[in-house]
Amino acid sequence: MTFLTNVLLKKVKSKKVMVLMESVVSGHQFNLIRERLADKIEVIRFDPYIQKESIYRERKRIRSMK
Repeated sequence: MTFLTNVLLKKVKSKKVMVLMESVVSGHQFNLIRERLADKIEVIRFDPYIQKESIYRERKRIRSMK
């Protein structure tokens, strides 16, 4: 009986995770949602501090998403 209860009450991990993206040039940050099993992200995006495009790298996970 207890085994069946443990299976039913087990927490399910979400498929997506919110991560903090940080500019390599200026340190500007924003949040992005990606798949949990995917590799770390690097994107090119407009940086408002320097008024040009910049590379943003994933710095850390913030939270799980539903």
